[in-house]
Amino acid sequence: MDFHAGDPVIHWNYGLGKVVRLEERDISGSKMLYYVVQVRDMTVWVPRDGNLGSRLRHPMPASGFKKMLMILSSPGEPLPDDRHKRKIQLIDLLKQGRPESFFRVIRDLCGFKQGRTLSDSDQALLRLTQNALIGEWGYALSISQAQAEQELQHMLAAGSNKI
Repeated sequence: MDFHAGDPVIHWNYGLGKVVRLEERDISGSKMLYYVVQVRDMTVWVPRDGNLGSRLRHPMPASGFKKMLMILSSPGEPLPDDRHKRKIQLIDLLKQGRPESFFRVIRDLCGFKQGRTLSDSDQALLRLTQNALIGEWGYALSISQAQAEQELQHMLAAGSNKI
């Protein structure tokens, strides 16, 4: 997968960003190429290596994105009660870098919180993942982030009776 300056990209953890440039960096005596990606108010350096496909991807087209929306209102997967195991499972899912990862993490955490309080770590991961999904949602469907957030909340509410 090759990216160029100006390309919109989706980072596995932070969501929608834009490639600023490709840059060689010397870290601990090892030179490597990195994509410099601007995501909201931060800059992220993403190594251009064999794992690039799980770290960065192109945003989904509108048609593909609309198909993924069904995940939000589908029944969630059970999550471990142990917060550490739960966090590892969800982070591993995000690290796969697949387009459906954001949808599944949000759906599963929202389903898990039915009748209980999420830990601070769960709440932070849910917020981060929702923000990432909302960014891609707005980009893919050419709508405002406020509208994307409203639609997300509506879909989660529709799915809450199935979880």
